[in-house]
Amino acid sequence: MTQSTGPEPALAAGEDPRRYAQILTAVYDATMTGGKSPARPREVIGDSWRRLQTLGIDPELGNPAETQMDVSDLELSRRESGLFDILDDLARGLESVVQDGDNILVVADRHGRVLWRSGSTSVLDRADDLGFVEGANWAEDSVGTNAIGTALVSRRAVQIFSAEHYVRSHHSWTCAGAPIRDPRTGQVLGAIDVSGPAKTVHPTTIALVDAVARLAESQLRELHRSTLDRLRSVAAPMLARLQSPALAVDANGWVAAVESVALRNRILLPEDLATGRFWLPTLGVCDFEPLPGGWLVRPASTVDSGVADVGSTRIRIDLRNSQKPRIEVRSEVGEWTHEPTPRHAEILYLLAIHRQGRTASQMAADLFGDDGRAITVRAEMSRLRKHLAGIISTQPYRLDESATVEVITPSDMSRLLPHSSAPAICAARL
Repeated sequence: MTQSTGPEPALAAGEDPRRYAQILTAVYDATMTGGKSPARPREVIGDSWRRLQTLGIDPELGNPAETQMDVSDLELSRRESGLFDILDDLARGLESVVQDGDNILVVADRHGRVLWRSGSTSVLDRADDLGFVEGANWAEDSVGTNAIGTALVSRRAVQIFSAEHYVRSHHSWTCAGAPIRDPRTGQVLGAIDVSGPAKTVHPTTIALVDAVARLAESQLRELHRSTLDRLRSVAAPMLARLQSPALAVDANGWVAAVESVALRNRILLPEDLATGRFWLPTLGVCDFEPLPGGWLVRPASTVDSGVADVGSTRIRIDLRNSQKPRIEVRSEVGEWTHEPTPRHAEILYLLAIHRQGRTASQMAADLFGDDGRAITVRAEMSRLRKHLAGIISTQPYRLDESATVEVITPSDMSRLLPHSSAPAICAARL
């Protein structure tokens, strides 16, 4: 039971699964009761068992205090996981393992919460019996040693077979999981897992799962590059007109374009960033203006010299075409446009007429006539702020307080906002 340099299968090629499961059961029973074990578990398994014993997790029950996530919280977690855009790639990469009907594909977030799963009805029904359902917490400290939770803790691909699972009720299963890292930060976003009855164990499964996780990271890297390219296409003309030190960065500080500033890949942005003046470790005091999906950053000395006037942002929300709304943002250094979805246009209208801001509950009442749908609002705001992070602030949600906002609406707003009591506004500056 030695550890290899690559992903280590739970079962060696040619090993009899039934015989090996019997050995593992003897090792498990001896370890849990403090008896003499006939062999040592693999290092990754032994480490996991010791962690769980230290936490006092019951191998017969796991952690029964854990509760399942409700539907609205699940949807929000899906949208905020960073994995939504690569879900199809994950499914395609492991289609050959799942299509025979004996295994299920599971994607979990960085906390071990099951976000998505797919497979045949029969194997999903068996997973239901274990509580292995969407919204369930499959972290190691919740359900014991398993390919999702243990992969997240160890930060490497793992395969778990039979009695290697810490909780006894899972011994009839096998699973292989691998962490998925954010290529921008190196932090783990979640894990992908293939699980099924113990008889389906195969030593090549872990290598395939690990390869698909690495391909998913490559896809995330390409998506990030495309996002920077779009930001660069908007920002480059602005920077050229400035002809003074400035940078265009995305919401995470990755640099898309520079002008008269030493080239760098990323800058550290302050928390709760908004339009205005902030201090940066590498650039000193800088002024920030919003860009689609990012920020225009200018050292304060440039602004003080009269190149531009921070705080002169003008936001124009054109709602005359309900199927093709448009937002235009203009400042002294240039302008850009974004076409929001009809739902996001409704949200922008609400924020425009309530400049003091709206809580998620208030916005849910405005949009749906039900203040209990705040989670749905938060999911929509999460998507909207990916494009307009510099325009929309939080706690409460509100448009940039320093900006001038203009709204152009159709003559009958009741079709657009059926639950809003706000008056219609035609070409009215707020």
